[in-house]
This record gives sequence, structure tokens and C-alpha cells, in this order.
Amino acid sequence: MSTEICADCPVRKHALCSSLDDEGVITFTGLCQRRCIMAGETVMWAGDESRICANLLSGVLKMVAATADGREQIVGLFYPADFVGEPYAEEHAFTVTALTNAELCTIQRRPFEHFLEEHSRMENLLLQRTLRALKEARRRMLCLARLSAGEKVAGLLIDMAARAERCARRSGLNQPVTFDLPMTRGHMADVLGMTIETVSRQLTKLKGAGVLALSGNRTVTIKDAHALRARAAAR
Repeated sequence: MSTEICADCPVRKHALCSSLDDEGVITFTGLCQRRCIMAGETVMWAGDESRICANLLSGVLKMVAATADGREQIVGLFYPADFVGEPYAEEHAFTVTALTNAELCTIQRRPFEHFLEEHSRMENLLLQRTLRALKEARRRMLCLARLSAGEKVAGLLIDMAARAERCARRSGLNQPVTFDLPMTRGHMADVLGMTIETVSRQLTKLKGAGVLALSGNRTVTIKDAHALRARAAAR
């Protein structure tokens, strides 16, 4: 993969490879391949051999766990600049599927493991992100168990808006922020352990309170970030 493509990468400053010097980038890009996937396409299947890792360049992926009777639960979301995959694991623990059309920068797992051993800054950054993901998973457990429907929806909107702002290379939510929801209300319900009707009702309440504006099925404008944070304060 050409280093010129990497120079124009939309997540270059936020992905794992941001930890590399110029020489490291050249070596790393020689190991990577770009892959475009369509919404609904599965990137990794739970139980399959772990062969690839990736940086997500665009789009949103969901990480899904399945129960013995076939029910599914979304246990995580991947946004642009997130790392996808499980180095040092022989098989995938979860299924990863595209919620939207997406683009990945993929690398074979074993070469990636060897690369990490030679580049401690990337290894440290991966460790930091892994620990952050663990913290998020624990917070999500609290969210599902203890928070009200309004607190859950407000918190998820804050997370999605923050990711949208980072991808747009802006910072903070002090001004009104408009973004397209990267998932349907059904997916939001799955993430939060709620029904679609409850999610829709909470969005309508936020709209009625002047906290946000809704346009079409997906476009959201956060008009009052302070009020939205207050509604999610119990997280």
C-alpha cells in the first residue's frame, strides 16, 4: 500500500499508526491492505481462526455476542480510528459486522504481532486502548443494569457525537453539532437493551425539550450539549 495513500488517511492522527515514525510507517504500510465492505457484511466470525487485525478508516462496525439459543447482543461498536481484532488470540471471541459501508486497513495477525514486538510505542498505545475498551465495557454493564432509559439514550448520543466530531477533526461539543446516526434505532435499542419504541420515545422527549433536533431518520443536531450531558450525568 502506497505511503502517499497513508498521508491522506482520514484517521492517520488518531489510529494506532500515529505512534510510528516515518520509517515505521513505511514498514507498516508494506504489511497492510485496504478493504472496502458493505453494510451487513461480516468481517470476523466468533469461533473462527483469528487471522487479521485492522484499523477502521470509515464507517461503523458492531461487535456481537450470541447466546446458546441464537439470540444476539451488541457488546461494542467500532468507529473510525478504532482498532479491530484480537492479537495473541487464536480465534475470534465475537462476531464483527458492518453497520454501514466501511473501509478497513487490514494486516495479517501474526505479522502484526511481530511488528508490535519491534515497535514498543505502538504496543503501548494498543495496551492503553485495550484497557480503555475494558473500562467502557464495565461502564456499559452499569448502563444496562442501573440507568434509566433517558440516561442511556443521552449517553449513547454523547458518545456518537464525540466520535463524529473527532472524525471531522473538530474538538468539543460547545457549539451545536449535526451528525448522522451511524445506526438505526433498532441497533440503538440492541446496544442499550431497550425496545425500539422506548428509544424513539426518548428521542422525541429530547426533541420536545429543545435538547436536540431530528431531521429525517438519521440526522441529529445537538442544540444544547450541556443539557444532554446533564441527562446522562448518572453514567
